[in-house]
Amino acid sequence: MRERLLYASENGDRWSLAGERGTGQVVVRHRANLASGGQVSDVSLGAFLGQGGLGPEKQELLHLIGSLIGGAQDDSSDPAIS
Repeated sequence: MRERLLYASENGDRWSLAGERGTGQVVVRHRANLASGGQVSDVSLGAFLGQGGLGPEKQELLHLIGSLIGGAQDDSSDPAIS
């Protein structure tokens, strides 16, 4: 599974976007810090985005998603996009 780091907290927790090439499945992977046991948990994108709050890990994921269209030209005149 490939991973891209989204956010690393000061206490050592890490959140990554993780995906399996063969299946196309993408999850948010949380690696707890060693003091908390270092557990790894995966959550679907929908569930992660649907959780309450707007912590820095969610902000980074939203920033990454936004960057995918950030450089796009204004397509508001295209009826297929409007």
